[in-house]
Amino acid sequence: MTAQTILPANTLSGGYDVANSARFHENAYMSQTWGSSGNRRTWTLSMWFKYSGLNNCRIFSIGDNTSNTMLDFFFTSGDLRVQDTQSGSETLEFRTDQVFRDPISWSHLVFACDTTQGTEANRFKIYHNGTQITSFSTETYPDENLETLMNHTTGAATVGARAVSQSGTEFDGYMAEVVVLDGTAAAPTSFGEFDSDSGIWKPIDVSGLTAGTNGFYLDFEDSGNLGNDAFGGSDFSETNFAATDQSIDTCTNNFATLNPLFLSAATLNFTEGNLTNNGVSSTAYRSAYGTIGVSTGKWYFEFRVDKVADSDMAVGIVHEDQVIQTTSNGRFYTGSKGYGYGAVDGDKLNSDANNGAGANYGSAFTSVGNIVGCALDLDNGKIYFSLNGTFQASGDPTTGSTGTGSAFDVTLGGFYFPAITTENDDDRYSINFGSPPYAISSSNADADGHGNFEYAVPSGYFALCSKNLAEYG
Repeated sequence: MTAQTILPANTLSGGYDVANSARFHENAYMSQTWGSSGNRRTWTLSMWFKYSGLNNCRIFSIGDNTSNTMLDFFFTSGDLRVQDTQSGSETLEFRTDQVFRDPISWSHLVFACDTTQGTEANRFKIYHNGTQITSFSTETYPDENLETLMNHTTGAATVGARAVSQSGTEFDGYMAEVVVLDGTAAAPTSFGEFDSDSGIWKPIDVSGLTAGTNGFYLDFEDSGNLGNDAFGGSDFSETNFAATDQSIDTCTNNFATLNPLFLSAATLNFTEGNLTNNGVSSTAYRSAYGTIGVSTGKWYFEFRVDKVADSDMAVGIVHEDQVIQTTSNGRFYTGSKGYGYGAVDGDKLNSDANNGAGANYGSAFTSVGNIVGCALDLDNGKIYFSLNGTFQASGDPTTGSTGTGSAFDVTLGGFYFPAITTENDDDRYSINFGSPPYAISSSNADADGHGNFEYAVPSGYFALCSKNLAEYG
């Protein structure tokens, strides 16, 4: 297995920082109805996103059903589509040959429209990470001077769902820096730039751009008003968003999540930006893994029990060579380089320990709200587990090679991934790699100020995010 990390762009530590994103999920979207029409011929839509669900979904839409009239930006079967439908006719339609199926990395899209252009190909352009997309399975350019539905008063402008009949169309994942410019067909360089050292696309400050009549900027920095327009215009109304849907997982600091691409996770029900598992479809062992693997350094993450655990629920780490790539029964700790802490008996679990049987280690963690901390020291080959802030077996993750109270001596070499196994379909849990899907009462960051954890991060340990990887990974 190849180590799953993030796009190098997200490891850049300098330049402009995006503070927050919004975590979109089932039944959650934002909308507003414009009071007056703006420039329907010339406009730009820009957004950064990290796709979680790999489902068919809308990213932006405006229109109504009265005459089959709608402007839609959406993913279907992985490809990106844009359709401007007026009175049942497609006045503009594009379907990319390129597919978008990456749940690990942040990406940037720009849609620039100027139907006043005499040259057909200049009337509508799509850019991905600063580069124009030119290969389409469907490529229908608008007529010259077409009045599109953008900046129109018809229906509600909707971020993260279809403008009407939203159910089943919602975007699943993270969005950041969502911008519409009314009256400007902007180049991608208005929103990002290629890093001078690496050549990688990264965001820039957009606060000085000209909004126009209906333009807006959603920066998601106000957890009590995620639909706030940072350009100062009318705010978007939020549907089914909570303060916990504000995230610090952004296009300038990408945090680990659970990875839906592994076959063993195919029957798991990931929600909340791939940070929560709401059960399995059948009673069988299923393992889930983090998106970021590490081979050196010291790392910390937390695991919360959301529903009473089965006897085979466990949390820990697994080596890249032993990730279970099957939909059949499988527990991450059955290999020699899988190291776990079991929920019901509080045992430490590894196939090479006690001939595969669990060994006495710590307290059970079956109660709803129990939080397990995992401190992984890959400089010294040690792993420690805490329960509700107390490291088990009198463990001290700061003791280095001495490894006081460590659960295991970890075999070094290659990449290790966070791992979880459940069996019962009632097993529910959430994972916190530093951008939690639930409310935190005490709020602890690592020494570099990254992450938001319930309990104190041990000295010298860091959250699994791209900024820390750049320095310590």
